[in-house]
Amino acid sequence: MIRVLDIIEDTMVDGPGFRTAIYCAGCRHQCAGCHNPQSWAFDVGRDMTVEQLMQVIVADPFANVTFTGGDPMYQAAAFAELARAIHRDTNKDIWCFTGFTYESLIQPEQRELLSQLDVLVDGPYVQRLRDPDLLFRGSSNQRLIDVQASLYAGEVVLWQSPI
Repeated sequence: MIRVLDIIEDTMVDGPGFRTAIYCAGCRHQCAGCHNPQSWAFDVGRDMTVEQLMQVIVADPFANVTFTGGDPMYQAAAFAELARAIHRDTNKDIWCFTGFTYESLIQPEQRELLSQLDVLVDGPYVQRLRDPDLLFRGSSNQRLIDVQASLYAGEVVLWQSPI
């Protein structure tokens, strides 16, 4: 089960192109100036199965997927299961927003989810580093990381926009 706060279909702000954004409940980072503080509580929203979420995801054949929140890394095992299903049953890419840094996620607890992602937007939102001109992130400390290239290289490789 994944504790889901909301699902936004055909969004264009949580990664490139049209995306199905799954907003999970729960975040302990509680960044000052967070645009989604209603997602901090772990007991809001509703529980959904991977199968229920896959029905929403496959219903739109043109939208890729974004995990956001809250922070999906607090539900890493369940999101890893969903990510495996997405890769098994679709050609969609997966982006994930987290307040953790990439380097802190190379632990067994979150590593499985990390290994299933295409792009990770990492790091806490820092209000004094806010920059509205940044692509797909709110503050300049946050990085757009090409996860598969980073795992292969053994170091962070930044995602490059094809545009």
